[in-house]
Amino acid sequence: MLHDRVLVRLTPEEGERRSSGGIVIPATAQMARRLAWGDVLGAGTNVRNVKVGDRVLFNPDDQLEVEVHGQTYLVMRERDIHAIATERTEHGTGLYL
Repeated sequence: MLHDRVLVRLTPEEGERRSSGGIVIPATAQMARRLAWGDVLGAGTNVRNVKVGDRVLFNPDDQLEVEVHGQTYLVMRERDIHAIATERTEHGTGLYL
C-alpha cells in the first residue's frame, strides 16, 4: 500500500440479528447506510493511527473494491475510517475514535 491507503478485508456479518425489542431481523434484510467492521491487512507508509491486524469501522459504500487471488478487499484512505477497535492499553476503552 502507498501513502495514506489502507487495505481492508470486510468482516462477514453473522446471520440473523435481534432488535432491542426482540424482533428477529433476517440476514437478507437491507439496512440503510450501515457502517461495517473490517480487518486491516495492509497500510501505507503515511498511515499514522492504523496498524495491520486492527479492526476498523467504516462506510463500505464509499470505498473501492479490488480482487486479489479471488478474494475481494477494500482500499480506502485512513481518513475514511471512523473508529478502531483495539486492545492497545494506551487508549483505555478498547475503542479508539
